[in-house]
Amino acid sequence: MATRTDARSPAPHAADIHDVIRVHGARVNNLKDVSIEIPKRRLTVFTGVSGSGKTSLVFNTIAAESQRLINETYSAFVQGFMPTLARPEVDVLDGLTTAIIVDQQKLGADPRSTVGTATDANAMLRILFSRLGKPHIGPPSAYAFNVPSVRASGAITVERGAKKTVKATFNRTGGMCTRCEGRGTVSDIDLTQLYDDSKSLAEGAFTIPGWKSDSFWTVRVYAESGLLDPDKPIRKYTKKEMQDFLHREPTKVKVEGVNLTYEGLIPKIQKSFLSKDKEALQPHIRAFVERAVTFTTCPECGGTRLSEGARSSKIKRINIADACAMQISDLAAWVRGLDEPSVAPLLTALRQTLDSFVEIGLGYLALDRPTGTLSGGEAQRVKMIRHLGSSLTDITYVFDEPTAGLHPHDIQRMNNLLLRLRDKGNTVLVVEHKPETIAIADHVVDLGPGAGTAGGTVCFEGTVEGLRAGGTVTGRHFDDRAALKETLRKPTGALEIRGANENNLRDVDVDIPLGVLAVITGVAGSGKSSLIHGSVSGLDGVVSIDQGAIRGSRRSNPATYTGLLDPIRKAFAKANDVKPALFSANSEGACPSCNGAGVIYTDLAMMAGVATVCEECEGKRFQASVLEHHLGGRDISEVLAMSVTEAEEFFGDGAAHTPAAHRILDRLADVGLGYLSLGQPLTTLSGGERQRLKLATHMGEKGGIYVLDEPTTGLHLADVEQLLGLLDRLVDSGKSVVVIEHHQAVMAHADWIIDLGPGAGHDGGTLVFEGTPADLVADRSTLTGEHLAAYVGA
Repeated sequence: MATRTDARSPAPHAADIHDVIRVHGARVNNLKDVSIEIPKRRLTVFTGVSGSGKTSLVFNTIAAESQRLINETYSAFVQGFMPTLARPEVDVLDGLTTAIIVDQQKLGADPRSTVGTATDANAMLRILFSRLGKPHIGPPSAYAFNVPSVRASGAITVERGAKKTVKATFNRTGGMCTRCEGRGTVSDIDLTQLYDDSKSLAEGAFTIPGWKSDSFWTVRVYAESGLLDPDKPIRKYTKKEMQDFLHREPTKVKVEGVNLTYEGLIPKIQKSFLSKDKEALQPHIRAFVERAVTFTTCPECGGTRLSEGARSSKIKRINIADACAMQISDLAAWVRGLDEPSVAPLLTALRQTLDSFVEIGLGYLALDRPTGTLSGGEAQRVKMIRHLGSSLTDITYVFDEPTAGLHPHDIQRMNNLLLRLRDKGNTVLVVEHKPETIAIADHVVDLGPGAGTAGGTVCFEGTVEGLRAGGTVTGRHFDDRAALKETLRKPTGALEIRGANENNLRDVDVDIPLGVLAVITGVAGSGKSSLIHGSVSGLDGVVSIDQGAIRGSRRSNPATYTGLLDPIRKAFAKANDVKPALFSANSEGACPSCNGAGVIYTDLAMMAGVATVCEECEGKRFQASVLEHHLGGRDISEVLAMSVTEAEEFFGDGAAHTPAAHRILDRLADVGLGYLSLGQPLTTLSGGERQRLKLATHMGEKGGIYVLDEPTTGLHLADVEQLLGLLDRLVDSGKSVVVIEHHQAVMAHADWIIDLGPGAGHDGGTLVFEGTPADLVADRSTLTGEHLAAYVGA
């Protein structure tokens, strides 16, 4: 190695002075001209109450601009295939580095998307089996359940100069099961839910939602196609008529001189209902699909999704389906036992990926687990896998509550990973509420002081010690510790669960007390969700509020999502003696110029589209004639601009007194969303706000048992107290509340705790404790008991 003779210059190099990310004048969403400097190659935690502007600053400003600038380095042709990103509203953004976003957006819920396909572990396994599997059945695609086998014969002509070459056959071996097409389940349609076979088509035999007897496009195309007798009861159809009715291929028919396509009922139902994401369907349509369709494990592949050939090829008596079904920690041990020099680099990469799963606390998953079944926290940690072994440095990693869904026992492990990423020379930006993670920060940025319009300013920048002494909302609540309750409620009954064996549960028998606040806890992967969602959520009288995303476009807002707009429209219509439809920006009352959007979009191909405020309605979304109608002295656009708190007062008494609207507004205020404006697009809400909006909506449903899945996700330390008050009010009103939770404040506040474990995956699935929080603290026999005892200072 060459020796250095020159002495290092004492003057700093010009390149070394760029050691901060400088943000000046950020105004995205509710940010009010925010200007800060964030140190590079340090761990910076952004905190503040839910809705204070953390996501707007970190994700929608810093990370969004970094991604936009990277996209601009590609040619215009390539940019045409990429999502277009608008420049965030900010005056200056300096010192940006490449941003990698690891958020809590759920991974795709497509049935063919699994943990293995999302992390490339499946791709490496397929190559491994194509090299070492016996018998050898083909290339890696032969082991892929997403690739069908293709055979083609015929002639193609390839023109090369004057010569023409004809090739006759084409083969590709895929691993997809032909029966279930790689889904692992097959669906059967219950025909009795589609029609009443004692009636004819003319008598309205269809019982499908939305299929009215006079509908030109659906019902009449069957009745007037000429293929079926509209006056004959369906049960009297001949074999050919039944075949045409249920299974006929698309056929052109003429109905009243209009050319239409006739298609068998079963393929038509599959296209119009079953090909869509069930969660995105309207509630009554979803209820119909759940009634009409039954999903069973594919009998041909046994749910493995793979063809017989792929299942027959094995390494050490294990086929690829067995490998994907193993718990990842076991699969990692099996891969370590393979010693084959010909595939050594592949084995090394596969071991690293599988070890990363174990290290990040996801060793209890299996590679064939569908990604749609992962929680938000699990999805975020799965996305982290590909970054852990990366050799890249000087990257900005952006995390959104990486501790979501983690037991206190696992938070230390996550903290170590964040510090490891920082120590490799990366800038780590974390949006977080948990004091355990805030405590390891090099730099803290506290936003607030309130939420929505009351937030959007930087209240504190500096060290953790400075935050504690700073007097901000976060600083004051940083060392909050809930005490164990002195008086506990007495159960009014019990919900008996016997022999629960879903996923990793081992015939669990447990009685969940009713009429009290019951908390289900345990390390991540211990079986909490399997127990509750598998045995409780589907029962009559149970209202289940999970972490599923709220779906909605920028036209959706709290008023439309909660059903609040209906009583408001009716009140306006009654007061002005006009139709309610006039007071909907998605219906008759919409401004004709912008179609009720309030803005006009101009598409600029690969460049970011431009949205300009509609000149005709000035962004109010309604026709001028609609705004002449008033209720209590306000027009509909002014009502939608109100905050929940203002609207609660407005509809509470006086000329605008509307009890139906006031009840919904009360529930929104109860869950801490008093600052939201009624017309704010759902796309601008934070994760915590969306979950509480869902909670407020479900609180109006009739049910005696409420099941909540980690309601503290996205909640600031100061808001947890308000949530506990809400849970108490629910229980005191006669409801039974069952909460799946890791937050020690909720555990301490419980009347009864059920702890699952002792570990995750096949090391969990058993009941390790049930009793009062005080007994759990005194017992200290489980990981939860140890952490809860430390939390309450026992």
